Amino acid sequence: MSKIKIGLFGFGVVGQGIYQVVQKSKNAHAEIVKICVRDPEKPRKVEVDKSLFTTSADEILDNRDINLIVEVIDQADAAYSIVKRALLRGIPVVSGNKTMLAHHLPELIEIQKTHNVALLYDASSCGSIPVIRNLEEYYDNDLLLEVKGILNGSSNYILSRVFDHAESYDSALAQAQALGFAESDPSFDIEGYDSLFKLVIITVHALGTYVAPEKIFTYGISTIHDSDIRYAREKNVKIKLVAQVVKVSDEHFTMFVMPEFVTPSKYIYSVDDEYNGVVIRGECYDRQFMFGKGAGSLPTASSILSDIMARLNNYRYEYKKQNYMQKPDYTTDITLKVYVRYKETDVHGILNFTKVHEQYTSEDSNYVIGDIQLSELLAKRDRLRGKDVFLANIPIFFLNRDN
Repeated sequence: MSKIKIGLFGFGVVGQGIYQVVQKSKNAHAEIVKICVRDPEKPRKVEVDKSLFTTSADEILDNRDINLIVEVIDQADAAYSIVKRALLRGIPVVSGNKTMLAHHLPELIEIQKTHNVALLYDASSCGSIPVIRNLEEYYDNDLLLEVKGILNGSSNYILSRVFDHAESYDSALAQAQALGFAESDPSFDIEGYDSLFKLVIITVHALGTYVAPEKIFTYGISTIHDSDIRYAREKNVKIKLVAQVVKVSDEHFTMFVMPEFVTPSKYIYSVDDEYNGVVIRGECYDRQFMFGKGAGSLPTASSILSDIMARLNNYRYEYKKQNYMQKPDYTTDITLKVYVRYKETDVHGILNFTKVHEQYTSEDSNYVIGDIQLSELLAKRDRLRGKDVFLANIPIFFLNRDN
């Protein structure tokens, strides 16, 4: 491919960042030919020739000069329609839409195979951190044991302000919104769904298996209370929102997203503010750590530029691990150790703990630390959504390897 001619869908914060990095890069050999937007007259921070704008998707998809679609719109259904139509026409695509990918990846992988076309999406998971391509190329074997980390910058910024600056949760959330790290409705980030969708995508490349988002236990930080923060400080740990996929045997793996008590010896303990951090653990290479900005205009745009330039060499994901003879199966039949803080909700009546390690009762709040099946948490998750309940994971995997 001598020169890449791009049809860009979306010109918000990330789309404008893409325009800037393409203009700045001297070796990209890329040109943005058309930009599809809903409102060409909308004020934008980046100056651009308005003749590049169109409101018609067909004007881009029917343009034979365009040999790459870059999709960075915020609507998952519209993104799915655009990406699928482009792939079916044999036009390669670069996408950053984690929600769309997490729900439609198996179908889009099949279309890539049958139409001999590429879909790249490194920017969908952890912004500037090249997690997917590393899992696809460097860790292209069955020795990988775990991928775990902080995948959402908004929630991490909030928790960093709480633990490192002694601010209240509400104040930290307001700051995150004022700085643009969190939306006016922050639920997508703080309830863990952003991390969940990234974890689904990562798992396809880590272990070769797709697990639908609704089958994965996900719990956020919106109900964290001063008593939880005090407890963590007393134990000399921080609370982080952590996503994890881990092989529990040669035949099975599990995955979940929830707050976790993180000790100072862990790499992700020092991942603060809006940064992301990912730990990859293998059978023979122990732990490797990747750190960087997980969101934002230019970090995400730089990841998309990397995918654009990869297309110069006709790069595509091979999904090698999907062809393994023995892919592990997903299971929730495992035991976790959790901290559950509550006040009025009948936690003991809802959850069937297999073992209780510690209990505490007071006028302000109560907590229990116990062993429980992940399948039990998944089955009862809707009953754990009360504002007086907070749940956190106490890590048990690989403790013998970290001492």
